[in-house]
Amino acid sequence: MPGPAQPVPGGPVRGVAPRGFVSPPYAGLFPPQAYGPPPGAGFPYAPSAPRVPVRFSVGTHRPHWATAPLRAAGILLIYLVLLGFPLLLSGSADGATRLMRFAAVTGVMALVAIGAGLWGWLSVRFRVEGDDFVVVTGLLRKRTRSVPLTRLQAVDVVRPLVTRVFRLSEVRVEAAGGEQTGIALRFLGRDAGEDLRNELLSLASGKPSQAPHMPERHFWRVRYGSLLGSLLMRIPVMATFLLFVGSLVFMVFAGEPALLAVTVPALLALIRDVVAPAVMYAGFRVAVSPEGLRLRYGLLETRTQTLPPGRVQAVGIVEPALWRSLGWARLEITVAGYAGERQALSSVLLPVAPRAVCMGLVRLLFMERDVDAIPLVPPASVALSLDHPHGAGADGVLFVSRRGWPSRRTDVIPHVRAQSVRLTVNPVQRVLGLATVHVDAPSGPIRVRAADRAAGEARAMVESLGRLAADPSNAP
Repeated sequence: MPGPAQPVPGGPVRGVAPRGFVSPPYAGLFPPQAYGPPPGAGFPYAPSAPRVPVRFSVGTHRPHWATAPLRAAGILLIYLVLLGFPLLLSGSADGATRLMRFAAVTGVMALVAIGAGLWGWLSVRFRVEGDDFVVVTGLLRKRTRSVPLTRLQAVDVVRPLVTRVFRLSEVRVEAAGGEQTGIALRFLGRDAGEDLRNELLSLASGKPSQAPHMPERHFWRVRYGSLLGSLLMRIPVMATFLLFVGSLVFMVFAGEPALLAVTVPALLALIRDVVAPAVMYAGFRVAVSPEGLRLRYGLLETRTQTLPPGRVQAVGIVEPALWRSLGWARLEITVAGYAGERQALSSVLLPVAPRAVCMGLVRLLFMERDVDAIPLVPPASVALSLDHPHGAGADGVLFVSRRGWPSRRTDVIPHVRAQSVRLTVNPVQRVLGLATVHVDAPSGPIRVRAADRAAGEARAMVESLGRLAADPSNAP
């Protein structure tokens, strides 16, 4: 029988793996004790009867039948807003004539919408064929897209608000190669979407498609109060709020409508920086599974995202000044396979959590390497550097750079994930004999650099990091 789970400071909750455990493809990164039955939290663990999953490697499949009426309803709603209601309410004819005209046109548009919905549903087929995921679109003119499972980067399950009512989900398959390589399947049943994600990830990792799905293990859940408090406890947000309130009060009492030029942008900034993240990251949960880290979040649109360990290219630990008094931090990441807007939407690994929890998650990603144990060398001229009083350092696996004031930022990148190592010198640095070393990660929010190093030290750092990046034995 599995023993009781014991919390590890700064890391995940761990326990004894159940009997019959099958080692995951990333053995060592996510060890068996990192997942399995959830830890006892006042109730015994009693797994329910297993559901027979859909096998997408057998036969050809279509989206859920409810896709057709949903498409038809969407087309009909657009018609009613843009044409239907204006047609009913306008014109010089009497009410009965307008109503008959509205009913006739709406009836025709309903038939068109139903036909378009059925056509869109019938025109999409998909299957797993050998080592490829194949999607065929079109009835009269077919278009086939084939994604090799070896190039699979991510499989996300997204549930917009409307589809959650009908227990549907959208599956987004991301492959290497840029912004135009993603495939979105709208819509599958909620369970079918999970089955497709699990099967594709299993096949991509070398396991058979019918391999049993290993249970995941809860790691951390962000409380909504902490999320909202962290969004408000930022100096730019506080300054924007004071500007909004001040301009609004002055506009009302002084009768100056021109202050709308200040009030409206400030309000939009508050919506962008507070309201939108509070809705997007509500209910944020992190779990550990054999396929990698699994993220679930969202209030109106829920998203389930799986991050295989090899896809995380770089990590940033952000600690704003007001957060540090509470020991909070935010984790940002660059993930291979996402580009453009998808990269921006998938750049947060933890919106807010105790720093010990964030560092424990970083250790899971990078083979238990302790980032805080890596000694950091300060810049050559602390007085001239905006990055004081921190620095940069490396061990055999990771390069770490810590900078920023009043918001402190620690960027971490494995040597083997570095795309290039380069040295830049601006005019002021040239006069002072200083330089900045950049360790370039793939495209994403993380920009790793060591600023204001002595010129000789910077050149030696570039040569050393280049050798470490070229050595495959340094992989985490």
